[in-house]
This record gives sequence, structure tokens and C-alpha cells, in this order.
Amino acid sequence: MGKNETKNYTVLNNEVYGITMRANISNLTNNIEMFFTQKDLVGNASCSSWDGKGNLTWTTSGCKTVKMNNNTINCSCSHLTFFAVLMSPPDVNPNITAQYVESLSFISSIGCGISMFFLSVALFMHFLLRKAKSNQATKILINMFVALFLLNLSFLSNESIANTEDKAACVFIALLMHYSMLTTFTWFFIQALHMYLWLIRQNVTITNYMRKITVFGWTFTAPMVIAVVSIGGYKAVIINATSGKTSRMCWITEPLIHYIVNIGYYALVFIFTAGIFIMIVTKIVQARRIRATDGKRKTFRKQLMMVLSLFLLFGLTWAVAFFSYGQMLIPSYYIFTVLNSFQGFFLFLYYYHIHKDIEGNLSDDPEKSGSTTTIVQSRDNAVENVYNEPN
Repeated sequence: MGKNETKNYTVLNNEVYGITMRANISNLTNNIEMFFTQKDLVGNASCSSWDGKGNLTWTTSGCKTVKMNNNTINCSCSHLTFFAVLMSPPDVNPNITAQYVESLSFISSIGCGISMFFLSVALFMHFLLRKAKSNQATKILINMFVALFLLNLSFLSNESIANTEDKAACVFIALLMHYSMLTTFTWFFIQALHMYLWLIRQNVTITNYMRKITVFGWTFTAPMVIAVVSIGGYKAVIINATSGKTSRMCWITEPLIHYIVNIGYYALVFIFTAGIFIMIVTKIVQARRIRATDGKRKTFRKQLMMVLSLFLLFGLTWAVAFFSYGQMLIPSYYIFTVLNSFQGFFLFLYYYHIHKDIEGNLSDDPEKSGSTTTIVQSRDNAVENVYNEPN
């Protein structure tokens, strides 16, 4: 079969068994038993047949599929012709999602491309123009930008590399995309942790503060990725659309690994960041109640921007994936795709705003003495400066 594929499936091992007798043999009393084997079968198997005439059109009529174990498929068929096992990638409900694949892919590609451009601009501004003036919150934000840039880059190049059918390259790009995604989650956590230490806890002394959180941010998820690659968790999968168009991507093929490593890790990050978000919003509300009435409208706008910015900084937009069930399945896919593929662009707007705003005169940058960082700030000024970071 070579590289031949149908519109919706792949031929297992590229193997087809042909059993013919120059006659139409069907409705056999004793079925023909065939066994197809491959190490670590991934996806949904379907024993199918083709009459050898015209276009390559497969049918499951007259054949039963029995998955004997993780390596062997038994095909029991009551007729003679050409036989193969067709494999489709595991999907929650391909009949529902397949018709939206192309539009979601288009939105993702456009959003990730725009995000990469603006993340590049932000990184350029930081390293060549403002690096010497940046405070610790900005440095954390820049690390998040680098992780997001790698995530967008690996996502956009994933399909092209998958189409080369080079297994080593496929594993590498899947590993890079997975690592950058988990690292992005880690920087969401660090951003919330920094807010907690600066705004909620206060009066905390930490030795080599930036060095420690930088090492933590870039190395904490490495063992997870190494564990996945060691068990062969990264492989090429086929994504089908109702139009008949197929695309390949390199990613995690085992649902259990995805739920434990990706969903499980983000759930922990979400619980922590959501808790910090609620604490900060509570402080904003309390501060607004005791504020003088003068300039209240302007303050409200700034507080609204503050809350929206915190949503992005803490990665709470990824939580939309938790609602991808039932009637909310398709709407949540679109909301998730728009919010997270354009996330780099939204964060650039936040970065640009905090450096353009020259009204703030207090820093969220903790006081430094040698290699020791002490986080001290007036509680009255803390909420106001969540948003008004100085240049």
C-alpha cells in the first residue's frame, strides 16, 4: 500500500491481505480468520475489505473485528477479497467535531501567527530597549512570553514536520510543543505566586529570588516530558474533517497520559491561580468601597482592565477546556481556540500598556540587598500597583 491512505483512516502496517479464487465467494459457513499485529496499537481498529475494482473504497460488511490484546487484531470475514485493518485516531466524538476541524485549525493558525509576531516585538522591546529598566514582575512576564513563543512556534510547524513521516522529527516537535505548553502553565503559576508574595503575604525574605524561580520555571516540567518520551507517548495522529481533508500532527496518542499529565497538571495550576485571583479581586472590591468618589469612573475602568489582565497572566482562559462536554462542546472549542491562540497578542497589549503608563510611581519590584530579596509594601498601595507598574 505504500503511503496510501483513505480519507478517514490509515491502513495498519500498510498491509493488505488478498484472498481470491477468480470467483465471487461470499457467505462462507466458516469465516476466514486473519491476524494483524503491531506493537502498541493506538486508535480505533476496523476490519475492512475492498473488491479490488475501481476506487479504493473500503467496507466493513461481512467482517467482524476483535481486538485480542494491545498488539493483535483478529479479522473474521465471511467472504474472499482484499482485507486490511483501518485505524482511526481516538476521538471523543468524531462525527460531531470533524465538521469544525478546518475552521478551528484556521483560527488557531491565524491566532498563533499573530501572537508570535507580537511576542517577538515584546521580546525585542525588552532585550534591546528596556532590559535594564525592568522589574521582577516584568522579568517573569518575559519568561512567560518566551514559553508562549516556543508553544506557538512548535504548534505552527507541527503539521509540516508530521507530514515528513520522520519518526525522530515527529517525536522532537511533539516533545517541544508539550514541554513549552507545560512550561507556560508553570509560568502562570509563578506569576500568581509572585502576586501572592507581593500583595497578600508581604514581608517575605527570599535568597536569590529571581534565580530560583527562573530555574524552577524552566526545569520543573522536564521530568514529565522525559517520562512521556521514554514510554513512547509521542506519535503521529491523523485529524479528519468532513470535507475529506486529513491533517497529521505529532502529539500524545494515549488519552490516559493526556489526562494525567496535561489536564491533571493544569488543574493544580488552575486551583492555585484561581485562588490568588479571587484574593486580589476581593482586595480590589474592598479598596473601591473605601475610595473617595472623585475619579471613581476612571478607577473603575482601570480596575476592570486589571481583572482582565489577571485572567491572562494567570492562564485562567485555559480553564474553558473543562467545559468541553455536551451542549457546550463546540462553543467551548471556539472560545478556547480564540482566547488561547490569540493569548500572546493579548499579553503584548498588557505589556505595552504597563510600560506606557507613567502615572504609577511605586514599584512591585521587591527591595534588594545583595543576593537577598525582601518583599515589603504598604497594603494600601499594593492593590493600586497591581496594574500601575513603573517603567
